[in-house]
Amino acid sequence: MSRPEDGQEVPRLVFTLPRPRPRVQVKADLLPAVSIMSLIGLVGIPLGWIWSRLAPPERVRVYDANQLVPLQLESWHRFDDLGIYLLLAFAAGIATAAVVWLLRERRGPVIMIAAVLGALLAGWLGTSMGVAFANGHYAITGTPKVGDVLTKAPQLESMWVLVAQPLATALVYGLLAGWNGRDDLGRRLG
Repeated sequence: MSRPEDGQEVPRLVFTLPRPRPRVQVKADLLPAVSIMSLIGLVGIPLGWIWSRLAPPERVRVYDANQLVPLQLESWHRFDDLGIYLLLAFAAGIATAAVVWLLRERRGPVIMIAAVLGALLAGWLGTSMGVAFANGHYAITGTPKVGDVLTKAPQLESMWVLVAQPLATALVYGLLAGWNGRDDLGRRLG
């Protein structure tokens, strides 16, 4: 027990009050969040270009009334196109989440939301630009006749591929935040 000047004993507290949790800094993180979102969104352009070069084209035969019928086993390339883009987008989401996590001074929910929205923008930009790059790469030069075999550009027939990169980004960033044992995610150490 400690003794104050007036002679009375003041009891010591056995426990200490917990430190207040750090608050989320929305205003300070807003401009960097917009920058991160736009930069991650631009990742979609090289992602679409890489997909347009890796995705296999589909060979089709021209039948009556300009009907295109895929050759035997060529219709499987529709799934290959989708699978290749999913893997590329998932890998890009993992990489972007890891890079954004390295921005120690900006860690938090604002930057995570910006990274996920940027990944969604990158997915949309990658699908639209990738199909445009593929159409330019496999352009038909002349008028096809009945019986000709053409090379059809790869297509993304499902828009669910837009979810792959944001899902990977949110998953990896969330795992890294959960793995970190600090209340402020290590922001003050940056």
